[in-house]
Amino acid sequence: MSKLFFDYLINLKEIDKQIKRLTNTREEREELWGLVDEMVHHKVVGCILDKMPKNNHEEFLGLFQKSPHDEKLLFDYLKETIGDNIEELIRQEIGDLSTDILNDIKSSSGK
Repeated sequence: MSKLFFDYLINLKEIDKQIKRLTNTREEREELWGLVDEMVHHKVVGCILDKMPKNNHEEFLGLFQKSPHDEKLLFDYLKETIGDNIEELIRQEIGDLSTDILNDIKSSSGK
């Protein structure tokens, strides 16, 4: 897991508890966390691109690719192109995703 500019907005403690409860090996946990990380990444980038004017997509993706960890650079850009509420929007999207993941875990584990 590499650091991304939006990491501080994400709380996946309950998912972590469930993954630890359901897995027996470090490899299983790493595999599940790889899936969760990928889902979070796609959800956040998709949310950003949905809210951003199309003519800014390429520039944002270039900045993100070059400096995926740079909170100030990327949030300044997002606030300029989308608005000040982008952090709350990302929190909401990840909260919804966390709920979906937890529901999937509970239904697949039969509990």
